[in-house]
Amino acid sequence: MDYWFVYIARCSDDTLYTGVAVDVKERIALHNAGKGARYTRGRGPLTVCATRRCRSKGEALRLEHAVKRLSRAEKLRLTQGRRLSAFARELSRQEC
Repeated sequence: MDYWFVYIARCSDDTLYTGVAVDVKERIALHNAGKGARYTRGRGPLTVCATRRCRSKGEALRLEHAVKRLSRAEKLRLTQGRRLSAFARELSRQEC
């Protein structure tokens, strides 16, 4: 079973980028090589601030969407400690 990950990365211009990947390390390397998402081109190098493992691509995409709707301040809070994981658990409870 391949797990999917949601990640929050900091760009060189201090913006935050949220994405999903099976292999976060490989995906960040693609971003840094200018072959990732259009948003990250020219904003490298990216550094990973937080990750969360998800059981399925669908779960990862739902979490990514929820994170992308947050303000910068809220995203920064998620990068501290295990807050991204706690946010994901709370989100899954709300969906039930």
